[in-house]
Amino acid sequence: MASTSPGFLWGASTAPHQIEGNNTNSDWWVREHRASGMERSGDACDSYHRYAEDMRLLADAGLNSYRFGIEWARVEPAEGHISRAELAHYRRMIDTALDLGLKPVVTLHHFTHPRWFAEAGGWTHEKAIDRFTSYVRSAATILDDVEWVCTINEPNMLALMVMMSQAARSGGAKKWLSPTVEGAARPVLPDPDPHIGLRLAEAHHAAREVLRQHTGAKVGWTVACQALTATPGNEAKLREVRYGREDLYLEAARGDDFIGVQSYSSQEVDENGVVPHPQGPDTTLTGNAYRPDAIGIAVRHAWKVTDNTPVLVTENGIATADDERRIAYTSEALRHLFEAVDEGIDVRGYLHWSALDNFEWGHWGPTFGLIAVDRETFERRPKPSLKWLGEVARRGRP
Repeated sequence: MASTSPGFLWGASTAPHQIEGNNTNSDWWVREHRASGMERSGDACDSYHRYAEDMRLLADAGLNSYRFGIEWARVEPAEGHISRAELAHYRRMIDTALDLGLKPVVTLHHFTHPRWFAEAGGWTHEKAIDRFTSYVRSAATILDDVEWVCTINEPNMLALMVMMSQAARSGGAKKWLSPTVEGAARPVLPDPDPHIGLRLAEAHHAAREVLRQHTGAKVGWTVACQALTATPGNEAKLREVRYGREDLYLEAARGDDFIGVQSYSSQEVDENGVVPHPQGPDTTLTGNAYRPDAIGIAVRHAWKVTDNTPVLVTENGIATADDERRIAYTSEALRHLFEAVDEGIDVRGYLHWSALDNFEWGHWGPTFGLIAVDRETFERRPKPSLKWLGEVARRGRP
């Protein structure tokens, strides 16, 4: 197995709402205070103020990249009102990363919206794409030396969240079910609405054009890649299911500078559709099966569907309280990833999810982080997995 090139990104990822704290102008903050069954993000990890410490821990461990997000709800708290102070804050984050030798991978939209955007109809409103591209145009003013920009995180999951929000408003959903956390008795999540998916693809393409006009960044988006496989005789059903859940979004990445692949586990598709994750001793804290081979399946499929668009693994990890298990999972996942590299797939980096134990979209229980966070004092406690991944990065290979 060959070592990676000097430009290969080794890092970790976060999302603003999950770590910053007090994202009070967002639709998620509103949801947390209204929906039954949700825990609240609150102060989260207070990374809005402690981002430099988080970045320094990653850099000191030996990583060379950090993926973080700009929070639209902070930058544009009211329609048309752009906060210069918030843009300056995120520019300081970019500068801090660069000063520490971390290449920033900046995500412009990670599930959350300004409250005004959601209340004005969200992505179903006729002005939605114009509103998003206007925000992107403002964000582009601080991205002049950022090399990697993700427009929208996991649009296939975002489309599902839009559906769930619509169901909640119509009274069809009584209790919040996190799209990222399953339970032993929980049914398989429904397929995302393709009409919403196509709207998000249109928004991505519009944002891509803005970013190419105003920055020199590589532009792409990230897709939740579920590494679906067919049970015997159900290949046609697999193609049908995979299109609505994944391929629509991968096809929209053709022409991008990279595709962000995000994969954690794998599931089968039988004649009825996606088979629920089997429950057993290896089941993760989110209810997923322990499948470190998923990343190899996902990368190969994304490479094929996007017509050989370069791959950046923007999320891969495991929800576990056992850090030795995290190291074991990640070690095997990297072996599968680099088997794909050895086959000729152009992989530009590996960003672990997550840098910190954080707010998992309605739940605090699942822990993905390389760094634990005391939620009372906000003390950062690096886990052995952070040191281990840094050593892998220094070697340039698993």
